[in-house]
Amino acid sequence: MIEPAGSPVERAPTYYGRPVLKPPVWQEDIAYYFFLGGLAAGSSLLAAGADRTGRPALRRGCRLGALVAVSCGAVFLVRDLGRPGRFHHMLRVAKPTSPMSVGTWLLTAYGPMAGIAAAAELLPRRLRRRAPGRLLGAAARPAGLAAAALAPAVAAYTAVLLADTAVPAWREAQTELPFIFTASAAASAGGLGMIVAPPEQAAPARRLAQYGAIVELLVSRQLEESGSPAAGVYLTGEARRQLTRASTLTAVGVLGSTLLGRRSRLAAIASGIALLAGGFFERLGLFHAGVASATDPKYANRR
Repeated sequence: MIEPAGSPVERAPTYYGRPVLKPPVWQEDIAYYFFLGGLAAGSSLLAAGADRTGRPALRRGCRLGALVAVSCGAVFLVRDLGRPGRFHHMLRVAKPTSPMSVGTWLLTAYGPMAGIAAAAELLPRRLRRRAPGRLLGAAARPAGLAAAALAPAVAAYTAVLLADTAVPAWREAQTELPFIFTASAAASAGGLGMIVAPPEQAAPARRLAQYGAIVELLVSRQLEESGSPAAGVYLTGEARRQLTRASTLTAVGVLGSTLLGRRSRLAAIASGIALLAGGFFERLGLFHAGVASATDPKYANRR
């Protein structure tokens, strides 16, 4: 097919005017799910540590936060799938080579464990002395530990899911995405911990937020400056706007938690909100970068 000189097709050739790659069919709902799943996973880890070290406010807040996050994440996931039956149908098989199949089974195992741990926190005091209440209370710690054991995989599998696609921006970031997703999950969970617990109980949350935020910022910058063929997509358009918000809010959150979080509950809450917002915009930015790279021939045709 001959195109006029200087035409868009000549500058970035396509297959008879059609894009080489189909853009992802996912909507922004899937980015919300990625954020909430990571938040739930990080919160379960933090709650298990709080349980072992005698920090009841931090344990309670993170257990409940994990349940709310994974429940809301499931809503966004099902909404993106179109109908609940599609999630159920994925449980018919277990395919270790498929990140989507592995993720489905991980969520199926993680959700009930997080639910049991959170239900124990909601049990009224008068019911804790009765047999069902005692049974639930006894199951809370093992369930919380089980959720914490599954949490790293829950936080990371979505990064593998993206990297396993043909979308250029995600495929070329297969080394960085797992670090960004897990570090962002840690920073977000630390932010939640600073919101729900008083400063004297929130030291583990501050440390988790600080380590997670620093790794997230460093690896995100490395991804943007990697020089890979599709790296430019992170520096333009909607992806750039969202990622700039993410890095700014994450930096503000980690600085606030480091300088003021130990002394001021108000500063700790504000820093926690900034870290949560930073993690949210990070997922949105990565999502839009992938969509842009799949729809722009100058990235897609390099494969």
